[in-house]
Amino acid sequence: MFFLKQRNFDMITLMSYFTDLLIVNLFTYFLPINADQPLLFHLYLTLGWLTISVKNKFYEVHRHTKVPQILGKLFTQFFFFFVALYTFIGIFKQPGMSRLALGQYFFFVSLAISIAKFAGYYLLGKYREKVKGNLRNVVVIGKNKTTDQLITVFQRNTGYGYNFRRQFSSKSSSFGIEDCLEYIKDNNIDEIYCSVSELNNEQLSRFVDFADNNLKTLKFIPDNKNIFSKKLKFEYYDYVPVLSLRDIPLHNPINAFIKRSFDIVFSILVILGLLSWLTPILALIIRMESKGPIFFRQVRYGIDNREIYCYKIRSMRPNVQSDQKWATKDDPRITRVGKFIRRTSIDELPQFYNVLFGTMSVVGPRPHPLVLTDDLSKKIDKFMVRHFVKPGITGLAQVKGERGEIEKDSDGLNRVRFDIFYIENWSLFLDLKIVVQTVVNALQGEEKAY
Repeated sequence: MFFLKQRNFDMITLMSYFTDLLIVNLFTYFLPINADQPLLFHLYLTLGWLTISVKNKFYEVHRHTKVPQILGKLFTQFFFFFVALYTFIGIFKQPGMSRLALGQYFFFVSLAISIAKFAGYYLLGKYREKVKGNLRNVVVIGKNKTTDQLITVFQRNTGYGYNFRRQFSSKSSSFGIEDCLEYIKDNNIDEIYCSVSELNNEQLSRFVDFADNNLKTLKFIPDNKNIFSKKLKFEYYDYVPVLSLRDIPLHNPINAFIKRSFDIVFSILVILGLLSWLTPILALIIRMESKGPIFFRQVRYGIDNREIYCYKIRSMRPNVQSDQKWATKDDPRITRVGKFIRRTSIDELPQFYNVLFGTMSVVGPRPHPLVLTDDLSKKIDKFMVRHFVKPGITGLAQVKGERGEIEKDSDGLNRVRFDIFYIENWSLFLDLKIVVQTVVNALQGEEKAY
């Protein structure tokens, strides 16, 4: 019973540590690495792996952790492990070590640990789903759209191991905190989820005190109407706790370096592999249909609200409204070839030059013309948060269908929600996922691609 109910399943984490360290050390015997001091090498590998794991929070995989987050942890872990591995040769003067064998060792260790990581993640999910072990009994306090969505997540994702027991509506006339707390004690509830918008300070304090005194996990559900998807960062200034409004991963120098490296490599591949031969063909077709330049240049806002030139292949007849008016369905300004290149997003390809020069990124919030940006920033709260990072050729909002003309305020609001989520939850694998989805959408065609 203890195995089924243990609170944090610490045994799984310990087993993961042991398995990975076993792989890291055993694989050295299968390849001719030729370390002059084997004992020192094993000690270096063990301490190096543990240090990187702690810094990377490699083993902090929660029941609600998603696959892209695990992939991100694996990438970061192996990147630094690779650096540490070859650093050993220089630090301890090991000229006899085989660089090739060391590379093979790294490949097999990375593969084995990745398989072990995902196997454990999958099997633990199935264990919770089928055997009903390692479950967390939960209650939800509050009745609104967000709490209902959370309950749906609990019920739909059985592999997470959340056993939803009951929802209490604070708006109900029969709602009483003491009855609620009594139910939590009598039914062995592990976690309490409170909607902040439905409880006053006194009620929230009562839940906090109860959770502290009864060893219950208390979590708060924010009011999304007011704070969107804020990812608060908790820090200590000496002994004083401080909450930062949002933590932006791309402000971390390592993350910024990874994203910039990806941008440079990807943009060069597109420019050499696609634009080099496609541009002359499109130039000929565009000139045959309408007079004017092949490329269209427009001033837009980039990172930190700095003005940048955004390049596109011209898809409209030259007009004076291009900076002030969205393209609409059946827009008379769009040429025949323009309809095709806009539907397939080919008109955006010259922006890979922007990416190469560093004014844009492959993935990020889409930049808008200056006049439209100024207008939207007045209508939509937190619209300017999008400019904390470089604008992108494609973005999370675009692959979720929020592209093109903003016909009503809710369109802009949804776009900002997705953009803020992307900014606060960036990872290289999220970028890759968005790029793949963009290609799929371009091939399938999109409803608002006009």
